[in-house]
Amino acid sequence: MMARKVVRIEDRMDRWRFTCPRGHRSWEPTNHHFWCQQCARLDGVDGVFHELRDRKSGECFEREQVRLLVARGPYDRDLDGRSQA
Repeated sequence: MMARKVVRIEDRMDRWRFTCPRGHRSWEPTNHHFWCQQCARLDGVDGVFHELRDRKSGECFEREQVRLLVARGPYDRDLDGRSQA
């Protein structure tokens, strides 16, 4: 199994580094995708997206390729409520 990209969603540097495909930093994770507040405000644009962009490397990572962390531990949870590695 390939290691997932770690993104600390409460860390200011990670929030500036990782963006939605349009370059916004107002994204939030959901269970199976991401959602961007700024995109959702645009006419005719859906706020849902599936790849988080790393501005440093230029790479894009799908939701299942990203391991999200918060101060208390992993944000990611599988359907059984167990933390995913």
